[in-house]
Amino acid sequence: MPKLKHIAIVAMNPEELARFYVDVFEMEIIDGSPTGGVFLSDGYFNLALLPNRVEGKVNGINHFGFQVEDSEAIADRLKKFKGLGPTKRPDNRYYAESRATDPEGNAFDISEHGFQKMELGSERKARSKEKV
Repeated sequence: MPKLKHIAIVAMNPEELARFYVDVFEMEIIDGSPTGGVFLSDGYFNLALLPNRVEGKVNGINHFGFQVEDSEAIADRLKKFKGLGPTKRPDNRYYAESRATDPEGNAFDISEHGFQKMELGSERKARSKEKV
């Protein structure tokens, strides 16, 4: 069964917001990105705090993510709904291999890798070649 394991929030100050989640909910900072993102976890769920880099963009939920066992099966299920994707994520993006939208345009990531360990597309490719 696919599991909701990730949500991304656009924030004016991701580091300050991370302190809030650490202090109030005892989450752990597990990574950071060169662009200023901060990634936290409670050991089960990943919370990404992304910097707001677009003037006038509203802060709040940017996307959420599902960890799945079979991304091809999910892609097949998506075909019967009016949404976009899934499309492959660029190799410089962490965690998820693809992204899609629901019929109302809400973006979500799809990942077989999961959201507990930061991993770029190039690292996923290298790991899959090792298995062959």
